[in-house]
Amino acid sequence: MTLENAIKEKLTKAFAPAGLKVVNESHLHAGHASSPGTGESHFAVVVVADAFDGKSRVERHRMVNEALADELAGGIHALAIRAMTPAEHEDAKAAAES
Repeated sequence: MTLENAIKEKLTKAFAPAGLKVVNESHLHAGHASSPGTGESHFAVVVVADAFDGKSRVERHRMVNEALADELAGGIHALAIRAMTPAEHEDAKAAAES
């Protein structure tokens, strides 16, 4: 299983998200001194879930980091997180469309 698929599976299991996007950005960091060169080291995730309701941004990031603890310990070099509630996601979509 690819690291990208493992991330999707774990976030789906942890949050039952209304929306989930996992983007492998490793190619953008190829050749950087700190890049391990695996092709699966840098990711960005957008998780839309009710579980984030009433949580601060820091709490949300901790929740995602906890769900991906194994991957962060040995494979993911960088992880950009955008965690929001369904209502926040709808607001962001509406703002982008206007």
